[in-house]
Amino acid sequence: MKKTLPSAFLLLILTAGVIAQAQAPMGPGKPSESSNLEAAQNAANSKPGPRSVPARVIPVPDTVSPQLQALIAAPYRLPNWNANPKSAAEWKDLVAKLAAVGAAAQPAIREKLNVKMESAVMAGVKVYVLSPQQIPPANENRLLLHIHGGGYVYNAGEAGTQEATMMAAYGGFKVISVDYRMPPDYPYPAPLDDVMAVWKEALKMQKPGNMAVFGTSTGGGMTLAMVLRAKDEMLPLPAAIAPGTPWSDLTETGDSYKTNEWVDNIIVSYSGYLGHAARLYANGRDLKDPYLSPIYGDFHGLPPTILTSGTRDLFLSNTVRTHRKLRQAGVEAVLQVFEGMSHAQYVNPPYAPESKEAFTEIARFFDAHLGH
Repeated sequence: MKKTLPSAFLLLILTAGVIAQAQAPMGPGKPSESSNLEAAQNAANSKPGPRSVPARVIPVPDTVSPQLQALIAAPYRLPNWNANPKSAAEWKDLVAKLAAVGAAAQPAIREKLNVKMESAVMAGVKVYVLSPQQIPPANENRLLLHIHGGGYVYNAGEAGTQEATMMAAYGGFKVISVDYRMPPDYPYPAPLDDVMAVWKEALKMQKPGNMAVFGTSTGGGMTLAMVLRAKDEMLPLPAAIAPGTPWSDLTETGDSYKTNEWVDNIIVSYSGYLGHAARLYANGRDLKDPYLSPIYGDFHGLPPTILTSGTRDLFLSNTVRTHRKLRQAGVEAVLQVFEGMSHAQYVNPPYAPESKEAFTEIARFFDAHLGH
């Protein structure tokens, strides 16, 4: 008579067999997936030359705040990062749409951060003046100049004021944010001309030793370009500057343009709108002109500088190269790099702990260098 084993007993035998198989050493001719990858990478990198890396998935780090984790996990920003308008009219239409979205968010941010804003005109240039509801006594005779980012094409009008709001809130400073003209109607040198005009006017309002200039991305690049031009024109320089993740080189030069390509979820790749915007702004000029790409300028005599970037930032190399060149020129320079951040992610979200920390560090640096 044929005996049938109980199903539970069969399951136990099968499970034991699977475990034994999993624990058994790999026999000859049966390399693990890890071994295969290791062998393939050893072969691909067996000679001097460019580094070959395998396809990979990079997890969201658990070493940052939940607010920053959410931003790191966010998808690419469309159409921002890869826009390629075919005409001036298409550029202006895109810029207007994005600016409307950005501007709409600002009143709530100012209210939450207890900051007030006024519109003004300085030397014929439109500006926004942002201040905390009460300026600390130590900052009453201090003034900051802000240059907004956006690849020379984005963040027109009130949309470009968020960073200035955050500095007013977290640093307790009065801030003038420059709404400079932009391409396609106003390529270089119009934007830099506007910033210089406001700087000259600000010098009538406050001592240069009591002022600092800051900005992120394009604003960081223009901060550097502004002080280079002010130095060339023998104008007084600010007491300190803070070019955050500066677009200091409009060419695709630097290690992180490749190592962080497709990892940075804000600007993603130079092959997106960045390359188009660089050429639109330059308007036929050499992209290595120091007033366009300040990294090619003379940094001797520049003010003390604090720079900010992140480990996933496409412009991490721009920031590092700028820091090293400042130090090589004998300039006091501090570099702060945040875990997991893509390009300029200390500006948005404005309430994340890392954002407050970044602006508090910048404010502390300014406090150490600005007079009263």
